[in-house]
Amino acid sequence: MTGEEPQGPPPESWQPARRMAQRIAGPLTRFLHIEAASAGLLAIAAVVAIALANSRWAAVYHEILDAPITIGIGPWSIAFPMHAFVDDGLMTVFFFVVGLEIRRELHAGELADRPRAALPMAAALGGMIVPALLYFAFNPSGPTARGWGVPMATDIAFAVAALAVLGKRVPPALRVLLLALAILDDIGGVLVIAFFYSGGLDVVGLGTAAAGVLGTIVMQVVGVRRELLYTIPGIVVWLGLHHAGVHPTMAGVLLGMMTPPRVWLGPRGLVLASERVLALDRDPRHDVQEVVGTLAEAEREVVSPSERLQRALHPWVAFVVMPLFAFVNAGIAPDWSALDVRVALGVLVGLVLGKPLGVVLASWIAVRTGLARIPAGVTWSGVWVVGLVAGVGFTVALFVANLAFVDAAALASAKIGILGGSILAVVLAFVVGLVALRREHAPGTAATVEEAERAAAR
Repeated sequence: MTGEEPQGPPPESWQPARRMAQRIAGPLTRFLHIEAASAGLLAIAAVVAIALANSRWAAVYHEILDAPITIGIGPWSIAFPMHAFVDDGLMTVFFFVVGLEIRRELHAGELADRPRAALPMAAALGGMIVPALLYFAFNPSGPTARGWGVPMATDIAFAVAALAVLGKRVPPALRVLLLALAILDDIGGVLVIAFFYSGGLDVVGLGTAAAGVLGTIVMQVVGVRRELLYTIPGIVVWLGLHHAGVHPTMAGVLLGMMTPPRVWLGPRGLVLASERVLALDRDPRHDVQEVVGTLAEAEREVVSPSERLQRALHPWVAFVVMPLFAFVNAGIAPDWSALDVRVALGVLVGLVLGKPLGVVLASWIAVRTGLARIPAGVTWSGVWVVGLVAGVGFTVALFVANLAFVDAAALASAKIGILGGSILAVVLAFVVGLVALRREHAPGTAATVEEAERAAAR
């Protein structure tokens, strides 16, 4: 024993497999940790909002939500009330990060491999269809029928946190299944919002958005790598969709999925740039500024633009944007005399019962027909737990409810169903997880994503 740190990889490892495992598991680990940590802030923001809305400071709370926020200078400015600034503006950043994560998963994650993606695809599809059908059972017609999309959503932050509470009972493969399901759920939610919760389409607005998308493509073809410059066509896309009648947050998803997921220079480029810097001592004819600029560029391009942006924005979304959204939208002071029981029950039953039934039933059909297989370490009891956790709809469910309902009483009823259903889903997932996963995760197996990463790399 020399006490020195081991140099290089383990001798038994195969480098291509090790690099692939690290490439996939590293971003996954960071994503899960941030989502789990942000759930506490989300819960606090929601509780504070509900407390304020039902206190003597309720008027102050609503004044804060209606406070005007102006963006721009002089005639080039737009004014929003705070709630619209959060819902239409900041949530665009949230959906941009969703788009980045979807793109990463399609490129090098669970969704890049068709056999591995089959099970979460089936689970996500069932987890969207069954809740919508159950909601329709309570609201078959009339204005309230528009709320069918509300119980389809899954809140990744709360779902990941709920699984984290179960600790070592949850195998890593089950966490990955939940994440893949939630990402596909987001894709479904984005499509539902774009096609069913947007207004009449305006040709001029669509043309403006298309011009912004074309500008983004041209900048990529030319080789523009500075992310900040892409905010210009991004704003054009946002304004175009806003004018076209499509919810402007869809600009975030669109631009996120257009962000390149491939590395340009990579670690090798950084090594070569570093060698040029070291060569300065031997050859003073080198242009110092040029070499330093090359090194800075190589350091920036050692990861892909998609991963770089996600690393930079994900903490802001998790710890600022989502809690602000919860604070703005969770503050309800229900008038029980005006409660629409059908709406509240449709959302609650859709989340608590529809999600697990849809997830498990669709997964069972996919496995029985040979379209998918259960990952190693995952059992049907674990799939039930994932289905229950997927019933936590909070953030996106509130977002869809704001788009679905114009009537204040129906919207308040939907929010009651969302809050009640999400809380009940967490409690049921915890109880079922304690019982069903007790002996299924044998001691000595990898209990965390980090351990799974190390095991995959060995």
